[in-house]
Formats: sequence, structure tokens, C-alpha cells
Amino acid sequence: MTAPSLARQVATERRPAPAPPEAASKYVNQWVEPEAIGSERVPAFVLILRTRGCYWADAKGCSMCGYSKDTLGRSATPGELAEQVDRALRRYRGEPYVKIYTSGSFLDDREVDPGSRLTIVRRFSGARRLLFETLPEFPTEETMGPLTDTFAGELEVALGLESTDPVVLRRYINKGSTPDEYLRAADRVRSLGARAKGYLLLKPPYLTEEESVEDVVRSVAAAAPHFDTLSINPVHIQNGTVVEWLYHRGRYRPPWLWSVVEALRRGVALRGSSRLVSFPTAGGLARGPHNCGECDAKVLAAIQGASLDQEFAELDRLDCVCRADFEALRGLEALGVEA
Repeated sequence: MTAPSLARQVATERRPAPAPPEAASKYVNQWVEPEAIGSERVPAFVLILRTRGCYWADAKGCSMCGYSKDTLGRSATPGELAEQVDRALRRYRGEPYVKIYTSGSFLDDREVDPGSRLTIVRRFSGARRLLFETLPEFPTEETMGPLTDTFAGELEVALGLESTDPVVLRRYINKGSTPDEYLRAADRVRSLGARAKGYLLLKPPYLTEEESVEDVVRSVAAAAPHFDTLSINPVHIQNGTVVEWLYHRGRYRPPWLWSVVEALRRGVALRGSSRLVSFPTAGGLARGPHNCGECDAKVLAAIQGASLDQEFAELDRLDCVCRADFEALRGLEALGVEA
């Protein structure tokens, strides 16, 4: 089965049935995590709203993304979105950095209607920075203008670029847009007065550790002029995805943390004025980026510290006996031998 056909099959299987009103009144999740604004470490309030989710996930879907599992299967009404935000605000403690996720595009009217977008931004107006995600076709003067006019702080728009290699993006990740469309969207976001953040995917399916690091490093160099921040996101295995299908058949291993370290160390020299960060999800777990288990916590702490402070020297001092296993694996992969 080819990658695109497998992606279409998985997209169909993971599409949820339309949810009842009681489910639509509850957000998916909320937590607080460490972040940085400039050189200052700050807490970030993270909220995942329950909406219809990404339209591309309904059509075909990306090979590593299972977020459609947490969606409504239909559009949320303004009242349902308002109730979700009301519930979340009971836990908000004035964190200066706020991140609003919808498992898709905040600027897509089918996920969040224009009136609700404006209300949500207004209700977090005390924050210094507010981030949301979108696909590249949605940031326009019409969608962004009311938000930048309303929010006194910085708006940050995150775009899932993943790779600047069109073959990797189309064939292995199964994105519906080209790298150039993402780069133009980032330029447009900045011209509209917001910050642009780009996600780069480390180890899409069908790439080796070495190939995935090389792809990220090349992508950092090509994308840096267009983004204020670039985030290296190592794959973690989500339910109902192509990556999970491959994982259960012994055809995929999440990336080593050593690959994250190498991508950061090499990428920092190519990032220009952009921030370069990585905050691995499910780090140290079998379904997330991991090493041997003995050094995972230490390596993850160093990656987080470098990302928050933009000081990368500590990464050069990391070591563990498993690093030799990692290097041996890369050598085998280069020869086309399965470990």
C-alpha cells in the first residue's frame, strides 16, 4: 500500500462521529508549561479547544497526526466554544503566554467562527503573547486584522511547515500544501503584525535517523529568514495514524533524543535571528523520542534548557554509553541494513 493511499484509509477510520452538545461544552485539555518571551522564562497557559478539527485530516490527513480523535466531528457553535473558554478561564492564573489549539486551524471559520475568535482573543487580553495554529491558506488581512487590532500584546501564528523538501512534505508527511505556500504564509503573518512560528518534523516515516536530521538542518537554513521561531518537533506515535500502523508492524521507531540534540547543535549555526527550540512530546517513552532510558531525563532537561535560554553549549557535553549504539545504528541504516 502506498503512503498516500494508506493515509486516506487511516483518515477515514479515525474520523469521529458527530458529538452531542454535552461533549461540546468541555475542552480537550489544559495545562501550564515552561516557555520564554525573549530572554525571560515564563509560564504558558495551554488550552486545547474541542472543535471540528482540521479539514485536511478529514480529506487525507498527515501521516503522523492523530489529533482528529479529539474533535467534535462537526463544527462547534459559538455558545459551545464560549462555554469551553469559560471553563478554562476558571483555571487561568494570569500566565503571560497563552497557547490556544484547536487540533487544526484557529483561523478556519469552520473550526472557530470569526465572532468567537475575537471573543477568545479579547478574553485573554491581559496576556503578553497569544499563540494559535493554522494552515497556510487562512492568515489574511480579513482573518488577522480584527485580532491584531484587539490584542494589545503579541500574536504568534504557528504553521506546520514540517519540511522544506517538497518530496518529504508530499510523499512522506502527506501535507496538502507546498513548502513555498508555508513560507509565503509566514511572510504574510509577519507583514500583518504578528510573529511567525514554524514547526519542523524530525523523523517522518520512511526516513532514517540520518536522513531526518539532514532534512531538519536543511529546513532550518531555508526557513529561518521567514520565521521568528523554529521548533524541531520529533515524532511521537499518536493513535490512528500511518506512523502507528508502521510502528505496530516493526517498521518505525520514534527518533532518538541524540537526533534531536544533533539537529539543534547543527541548526543553531543556521538559524539567523530566529529562535531555535525543541520541546519533545512524550520524551523518554516508548512511543515518543527516547534513548536508552538511563540518560533520557538528563538529555531532555538539557534540550529544554537550551530551548528556553537559547544557550546550546550544554548539548556538547552530553554523553551516554547508548550513544555508541545510536552511532552504530546510523551506520547500519546508511548501508540499508535493518537494525
